[in-house]
Amino acid sequence: MKDNALIQKWQKELMSFKGIKSTFIIEGNISDKYPFPINNDEIDFFSLNEILTMMFNSDETEGLYDVRYCDLIFGISNDGFTNKEILKRETQNLNSIVKNSEEIRKYMTARASENENNSQTELVPSKNTNAKSNLNILNYSSRFLNSPDSMSQAEIAFFLNLFYASNNALRIKSYINTLILIVNKLNDIPAWFFINNPNVRTITIANPDRVVRSVYIDKFYDKFRDNKTPEIEKIRIKFTDLTEGMKILELGELRRLHDKSNIPIEEIADVVSIYKYGLKENKWSQIKGKLGNDMGDRIKNRIKGQDHVIDKIVKVVKRAVVGLSGLQHSSGSKPRGIIFLAGPTGTGKTEIVKAVTELLFEDEKSLIRFDMSEYAAEHADQKLFGAPPGYVGYDSGGQLTNAVKNNPFSVLLFDEIEKANPKIMDKFLQILEDGRMTDGQGNTIYFTETLIFFTSNIGISRELKDPNTGLITREKIVTPDDKFDVIEERVRSEMNNHYKPEVMNRFGENILVFNYIDEVASKEIAKSQIDNINQIYFKNNKIEIKISDDAYQLLYSMCWQDEPRSNGGRGIGNVIEDQYLNHLAEFIFDENIQEGDIINVNDKNGKFDFIRSIDIRTTPNS
Repeated sequence: MKDNALIQKWQKELMSFKGIKSTFIIEGNISDKYPFPINNDEIDFFSLNEILTMMFNSDETEGLYDVRYCDLIFGISNDGFTNKEILKRETQNLNSIVKNSEEIRKYMTARASENENNSQTELVPSKNTNAKSNLNILNYSSRFLNSPDSMSQAEIAFFLNLFYASNNALRIKSYINTLILIVNKLNDIPAWFFINNPNVRTITIANPDRVVRSVYIDKFYDKFRDNKTPEIEKIRIKFTDLTEGMKILELGELRRLHDKSNIPIEEIADVVSIYKYGLKENKWSQIKGKLGNDMGDRIKNRIKGQDHVIDKIVKVVKRAVVGLSGLQHSSGSKPRGIIFLAGPTGTGKTEIVKAVTELLFEDEKSLIRFDMSEYAAEHADQKLFGAPPGYVGYDSGGQLTNAVKNNPFSVLLFDEIEKANPKIMDKFLQILEDGRMTDGQGNTIYFTETLIFFTSNIGISRELKDPNTGLITREKIVTPDDKFDVIEERVRSEMNNHYKPEVMNRFGENILVFNYIDEVASKEIAKSQIDNINQIYFKNNKIEIKISDDAYQLLYSMCWQDEPRSNGGRGIGNVIEDQYLNHLAEFIFDENIQEGDIINVNDKNGKFDFIRSIDIRTTPNS
């Protein structure tokens, strides 16, 4: 096989070990089409069976191979490309499947006859150096057993025959009888077959890279091939980038979908949206026209004391809306935005995500939120991404993948991510880098149109375990009295210790650390919560509550104690409930306050004092 830039890594690896290894296990993208040079290096695309046959018979000086194919449906056949001969064979049963493995063992440990006219090739232990080697390709090898961990006697016999064949394959000069197992993934077959077996080489086929996709598009997309204007070339390049992660067969389906849809070649990006999401409309382009230039101010009206974070988030959101996110990366298919919010509890991390969601979709309920403390168990990743075949919950899919499949244009929030099982963050790497994930059912879910937030309290405190009693306590790493640069440095340091470098690199400069709420923000939050309570109560009960300036100052002093300061807005809410709401409710109940009454709230010796008066007004003071 001539050297060619389009020859894939897995093909080069296979050719390098052809004649050296007796056994290959091929996993990964096994059901696609692959490039291969023919007729003076012209590139065409072939199935795996076709390309394996051509690769093993590409150079007569290295020896030719007599090829046989085996699968669960039709057994052993000399014809791996058409159904004419295969369909004459009877459907396999358990006994015939084991018998097939015995036949493969015989093929692997003997020479093939020179007599090519004999359809029932004779196995001869001849010393004739012109005899062919045998190439045995087992398709759907993952399906030859139910589970590698609990094999039946017949399944054990099947793989024992293959194991014997792998270790006793007949060598003919510089080449060897060869066995190829095509599997979905390596752990679908028993580990004892390949672990510490020097005769086995595992080869992984990756999805086609940008160069291969570009060649396929040039060859089979007539409207690109026949129109070489600079404008069309820009569209072709963008289209190639948008198909990152797609298989060649999917590119063929995209071509047929484009031909069927009559969409102009200038709008072929819409065909990708239709293929991925089932719709042409891009909600992000619709959002752009609805957002004004006051996004930051609108968020700051809701979130107090975190202006530095809000300014950065607004930049990321603007980049997401106009479609410039991730274009500096080679894939060009990353999510619309990725933001990691870290820092003290109660400072507005979750609330700011709700505010962004409301800005984008006019309803914070459009947020898809996951409380990651619910995913701490070892196999919790299956709840998010779906259980593999044969496991409980396989049919229902994953909670995350189902949610994104149903609503691809969305804001995702993974709250308190540090509490999730570490395996889950490893799974997120593919989403953060490539904008896609394959669920347990084998469906590719695209995250390229999502805006993703992670929140974490890591770096604020750590758990300490008493070696004598086993009791666990928490030690503060930072306090509200620390300066922000100290808080930020310690939070980032703890994150670097907790997460792998490849995880941190995915977020880059989008790791935003929140500060403790300062005194000004604390007052604003407290007043906002009190005013909101009073307004809602008047709306529902027509009872007006008036709070004096002294009462507000009393509330502010209560909220600026050490404990509420450490717990941020949540701590302020706890103070208001304990010191204000409880006493207000008691007063309303005991004094039988009625519609039309007014309650005046004052400071009396460091406590809230409630006084009832009657007024016929139906609107509260502004």
